[in-house]
Amino acid sequence: MKSVLTTVIGAADSGSRFPSSSDLESVQGSLQRAAARLEAAEKIAANYDAIAQEAVDAVYQQFPNGATGRQPRQCATEGKEKCKRDFVHYLRLINYSLVVGGTGPLDELAINGQREVYKALSIDPGTYVAGFTFLRNRGCAPRDLSAQALTEYNSALDYVINSLA
Repeated sequence: MKSVLTTVIGAADSGSRFPSSSDLESVQGSLQRAAARLEAAEKIAANYDAIAQEAVDAVYQQFPNGATGRQPRQCATEGKEKCKRDFVHYLRLINYSLVVGGTGPLDELAINGQREVYKALSIDPGTYVAGFTFLRNRGCAPRDLSAQALTEYNSALDYVINSLA
């Protein structure tokens, strides 16, 4: 999986050089933020079901038929279950990304090709943007996470939101 460490080592190796001081500074920054990322990852792992349900509830409150696109979901219960399944999948990948300290898991397992999949299935990604935006805006330090952990969590959510937009 792609992380700051693997990226720095890969770039140095492909350039037949040692990591530069700026490379090492980026690694050091990643290591300094590791505790906050792990705090956020632990919180997600312990509460993924409730977090996903909050996102689904926010989507269905904003879009009562559960979709922002042309084809509304016919069955609200089935639509909510599938929507929750998708949010859980994204949360798991966000969790992995927080653990490794890079966007590799999200890039490899969610973002690459997502536009084609959503287009083929007639799913408007705006549905997921609404849910993730709610989650990003809902977070509160110190109630939910420490300030630094919340920043790391929100950065991961922003990454997903931007990929879907």
